[in-house]
Amino acid sequence: MQYDLFTDYQYKFFSLGSGSSGNCYYLGTRDYGILIDAGIGIRNVQKALREYGVSFDKIMAVLITHDHADHIKTVGCFGDKYNIPVYATQSVHEGILRNKAVQASLLQSRRVIEKEVPFSIRDFSITAFDVPHDSIGNVGYHIRLGHHTFVLITDIGCITDKVKSYASQANHLVIEANYDEYMLQAGRYPYYLKERIKNGMGHLSNKLSAEFIADIYHEKMQNIWLCHLSQDNNHPDLAFKTVEQALIGKGVSVGKSVRLETLSRHKVSGLREF
Repeated sequence: MQYDLFTDYQYKFFSLGSGSSGNCYYLGTRDYGILIDAGIGIRNVQKALREYGVSFDKIMAVLITHDHADHIKTVGCFGDKYNIPVYATQSVHEGILRNKAVQASLLQSRRVIEKEVPFSIRDFSITAFDVPHDSIGNVGYHIRLGHHTFVLITDIGCITDKVKSYASQANHLVIEANYDEYMLQAGRYPYYLKERIKNGMGHLSNKLSAEFIADIYHEKMQNIWLCHLSQDNNHPDLAFKTVEQALIGKGVSVGKSVRLETLSRHKVSGLREF
């Protein structure tokens, strides 16, 4: 699949992988792009980019949400080998240095950002904001692209006023729907792990994600992607239906008023242009 250079669309988004096996997302213009998180192999990144006609040398930066291995495994390769700037908070950079899953250090590529202090990468205006999770300095990203606002929130234990404030502005929203409450409760995970997932600093259930999306939906919201689905405690159809029903309950027609999609753990998603 190749990108049409003469399309009327200005921006494109796709997921290269979403879940505990590895996370990475692409957001770009006709001329350049950024990655959010670097938790999958560099060759897989390059292959996925080629599928949509994106040249690897057009990647301007990598934004990191937090320092868990499934989000940073290959970040050292981007920074040390390819000299691509890596943006993260000070505490997340320190976590990257400590994480044994990261094979290479960040030298000249290291960029320190602060929560709620906007910064720019070319035409992208970016603000990191606090997201509750059992890591140090976990953030979501609010990104302004011309007349569009893109917001990504992954690995979130609960909805806060801060999260709601940023997510409510989105035309294009990526948000976690990690687990089905019944599947988690009835599943094989040990008690301590079930409690970690649902204790408000772990992950967001389908139900909570659905209620939140329905609450903040507005007529200028065009795309919703559900990310970081659990392999053991969720199913894409179940996550989709849970959110769809919540939106229908608010009078929102999924597929007409807004596009809704679940993102795969291992497969590159479809390309969404806007």
